[in-house]
Amino acid sequence: MENEKVKLAIFDVDFTLTKRETLIEFYRFVLRKKPYLIKYIPRSLKAAFFYVFKIYDAGKAKENFISFIEGIKEDDMKKLVKEFYEKRLSKIFYKDAIEYMEKLKKQGYKIYLISASAEFYLNELYNITIVDKVIGTKFTINHGVFSRKIEGKNCKGEEKVNRLMEVLKEENIDVDFGKSYMFSDSLSDLPLFNLVGNPCLINYRKKYNKIKILKWK
Repeated sequence: MENEKVKLAIFDVDFTLTKRETLIEFYRFVLRKKPYLIKYIPRSLKAAFFYVFKIYDAGKAKENFISFIEGIKEDDMKKLVKEFYEKRLSKIFYKDAIEYMEKLKKQGYKIYLISASAEFYLNELYNITIVDKVIGTKFTINHGVFSRKIEGKNCKGEEKVNRLMEVLKEENIDVDFGKSYMFSDSLSDLPLFNLVGNPCLINYRKKYNKIKILKWK
């Protein structure tokens, strides 16, 4: 008898699970804890400007924007992200997102969060006990110290599919994609939308007839 295929409910994070962009929120939080990191603001603003005008791609812009993590020790970062989750990240969830997770979990779905945001703080989302897997952009750690350099590729667009497939292969999980869900606020996630039978756009303001649009609060 063949093993039953797994059904996934995949959620983007920024503006899908959360009401705000998590990297900006993390930066603000860290600045309040470590005011001397304000010296990185010009570089972060430059990165944002260059990304908007397509001088930097998303990966290079992220490496430059997140330069404030450069030199933070791994043990210190663990404390920072724990406090960030407790005091800020957990306060900005869409209620409807959590309710959808709970509903689909009861129906036997595995809950996967896949985001372009930094995995080192997104891992705190395992505090949501129904979450099965968190996948985000990885950053290098050298001799116990964080670097702004991305490990591998920025987890965006097609790379989200690649990272998902790597995990499924490593964990020997066979997925029924036809019955699976994907929730995101952005069409940059079309590679994942196209993978599942139940794609859902969250709070999408433009007219788009190909994917069901949900309004979350």
